[in-house]
Amino acid sequence: AECVVRGYLAGSGWAEYQRGGSVCGQPLPAGLREADRLPAPIFTPSTKVEVGHDENITRAQLADLVGDDLALQLEARSIALYDEGARRAEAVGLILADTKFEFGVIDGALAVIDEVLTPDSSRFWDAARYAPGQSPPSFDKQFVRDFVVASGWNREPPAPTLPEEVIAGTRDRYVAAYERLTGRRWQ
Repeated sequence: AECVVRGYLAGSGWAEYQRGGSVCGQPLPAGLREADRLPAPIFTPSTKVEVGHDENITRAQLADLVGDDLALQLEARSIALYDEGARRAEAVGLILADTKFEFGVIDGALAVIDEVLTPDSSRFWDAARYAPGQSPPSFDKQFVRDFVVASGWNREPPAPTLPEEVIAGTRDRYVAAYERLTGRRWQ
């Protein structure tokens, strides 16, 4: 399972909301627009599938997979990490729209075991350019997603080859996010 926290309505959450007014089984207020800030961050777990993209699951399905106690711990820790990341991003003019965490158990203790708050696992927007009702420009892999969608790829192997400008544009976005978040120049 992956632990996703959403503070804004974007990506697969926006697509699901449009279909039924909820995200991962959690009803949301009617009338929200793409990129709207949610009343409070929500925990929306997903699970890996053998082929294709991760699949959103409900909190109850997560509890069935890992047990009630662990599911509650994962939710609480994920939201706490998101809140701190959103606060730090806001301090440098970024919005943390959503992010993903992966946890494991090390010596009996729950621990974060993968990257945290990087452009590869998080959706960052420039606060100065943020406007609800549209997909804001982002500092993450959305640039690659937009290219493959525009290419007409049917999500079946093989994936389209990325042109140099898409690779460079993705790198530029990742570096810009790193520099703003850390206050350091990329080496």
